[in-house]
Order: sequence, then structure tokens, then C-alpha cells
Amino acid sequence: MRRWCGIAWLALGFLTGLAGAQQTSAPVGGDIQPQPWPPPPDQAPALAVRPAPAPPAEPGRFELDVVVTDKAGKPVSGLEESDFTVLDNNRPAKIVAFHAYGGAAQPEQPVQVILVVDAANEGFDNVSNARYAIDQFLRRDGGRLAQPVGILWLMDNGLKVQSQPSMDGNGLAAQLDANAGSLREIGRSTGFFGAEERYQLSLQALDRIVESETKVPGRKLLIWVGPGWPLLSGPNITISWKEQQQLFHNVVSLNTRLEEADMSLYSVTHGIPDTYTYMYEGYLKGVKKAQQVNPGDLDLKVLAVQSGGRAMIPSNDLASEIADCAADAEAFYTLRFDPPPADGPDEYHELKVHVDKPHLTARTRTGYYDEPAGVAAP
Repeated sequence: MRRWCGIAWLALGFLTGLAGAQQTSAPVGGDIQPQPWPPPPDQAPALAVRPAPAPPAEPGRFELDVVVTDKAGKPVSGLEESDFTVLDNNRPAKIVAFHAYGGAAQPEQPVQVILVVDAANEGFDNVSNARYAIDQFLRRDGGRLAQPVGILWLMDNGLKVQSQPSMDGNGLAAQLDANAGSLREIGRSTGFFGAEERYQLSLQALDRIVESETKVPGRKLLIWVGPGWPLLSGPNITISWKEQQQLFHNVVSLNTRLEEADMSLYSVTHGIPDTYTYMYEGYLKGVKKAQQVNPGDLDLKVLAVQSGGRAMIPSNDLASEIADCAADAEAFYTLRFDPPPADGPDEYHELKVHVDKPHLTARTRTGYYDEPAGVAAP
């Protein structure tokens, strides 16, 4: 039984208070005004209005979204249940339900693509490059999008809803062109404390998006356009035992929320690879206990890979990178299985999915946290 856990980002002592940072900052340039996320109940929200609430998950049953690709990285359709093997902690798990989507076979709720333009962790020039690339992506195929796309902006003073989900790429591009971006005020020149503020600001924004989208049925691909927040891990960063416990709680909670929201993360950024591009790979292994946790375990690229999404290599062809991520909605599979009983709280399970076909690779969540039967949500 997985439990719903709240995330208390302010509990980490080495992170500065976000509220104080917000009180002293003001947007620099542009005309985008931040809106609260999620929107107030009395306002029509951009990404939360849907025809019906999400159906309840079957008790104790775990569902995986699986994307299968060929040697060229293209999604593969037409596979059957017998082609798949699910391993839970390296033990085969029986598949109790299977669905294949692609072509004419589409899920009841269309897969939604959410673009987050990160103007808090990126400079003006790269934000402009990101806007141009998104415009190119939206106008492909004459502006006819394969899935509904919504756009959010992350700025120094909060999240801004740019546009409601729509399959009209030309209309979305026109809205994008009508608004100017915002320079980040929490710059790298402010040193470690500026990095702390951006780390916390970004994770709070992600948490709010995930929490809101948990109420929405269907699968979501959240494509974060920008470098993501600082890694905040290294030999000169130490945290107390209490902070480790809180950080582990946050790791468990955010991973669980992403699963409950049926959301995969994607990281795309403009530029070329450098010495920091692959640092996240040291944190991909699932964290089993508080003694193992580091702030890097909540890095954007780490969460992307662990959620079944992708951490794309920086590229000057950002529009193609975004399109490659969105292509994960074109053909995919859902597999359900019954996880084994958990022996203790926050028990980590490693997940692997194998395809019994040559030259094919399955990508899905890399793990999950489970709870013993009868454990009540905190």
C-alpha cells in the first residue's frame, strides 16, 4: 500500500526561506505576471479542468507506462503481453492487465504534454532560444499537434500559466509570441545561497504541478525546458541527520506523487555538453534509506530518468529534442502487476522491464516506494 506524503521543503536547514526571497524580488522585464499554482478554486484553471475525475487505482495494484524503442530510438508498437517481463527487485512479477496504445488504439484520456519554460534557472539569451524552439515545435505539421499541449513559465516569483491545453499549435505559438520572458533575478552571481533559492523555488514549483495534475485523469509528459535547478551536492555540502531524514521523506514523497499523477519528466536544454552534463548519473540509483540520501537525488535529470522519462543531452536543435520527448505519447504500453507485500515503511523496489525481441529497449519507471498493509497516510 503506497501512502500519500506531503512535502515539507522548508524543513531542510541548509535551504534558505523562499518566502523571504519572494518578498524582496520583483520581475525584471517582460509582461508575464505570475499566477498561483494550482489556481484558486473560483478561477478556471488552465491545466486542471477535465470532463471527469481520475478513476481510483485498484488497491495494491501497480501500473507502469512502458515505452519500447528500436535501435534508432523510435517508439515501437504492435507488441503483445507475452513479449514483456516485469522484474520487481529482480523477481518476476505476474502481469495482470495489459494495454497497447498506438495508431488507432488510443487511451480514453489523451496523453497530455506540459511544457515548463524555466526562466528562473536560465539567462535571457537561452530563454529566448527556448521560446524560439517551442515556437518551432508548436508550428510543425502546420500547427496540428498530436496531443494537447499546455505551457507554464517558471520565473523568480512563481509559476505562470501561459496557455490552456490545446492541439492548436498555431494558436499556442501566437500566445507564446505575444508574451515576453522574464530575466531571472536569483542569479549565479549570488553564490551558494542563490543556488539554494533556485533549488527550492524549482522543487516547490514541480511539487505544485504534480499535486495539481494528480487530480487529472490520464498520462502526462512534463517537458522541462531549461537546465533545471542546481545539483547542490559535493564534498563541501554537509547536512545533518535530521535534514537527511527530511530529504529522504521528500524523495519518497515526490517519487510517489509522480507515480500517482501518472507523470513522466523530461529534461531538455539548449547548448552543448560540458563537464556538468553527466554529473547526475551518480545519483540514478534508488535511495533505500535516509543515510544514503543527498540533495542530488532530487536533481531534475535524476527524477526524469527515474520516472520513465528522458534526460536529453544539451542540443542546439531544441525543437527536435522536444519533439522526440513528445513522441513517447505516440506508442506505449501499460502493464499492471501486484507488488509483493512490503516488510517496512518506505520500502524501495527496483523495477525492470524486458522485451523478448531483439534490438528493442523498454523504458519505464526505475523503482517505487511501498508501505506495509494497514499503514495510514500521515
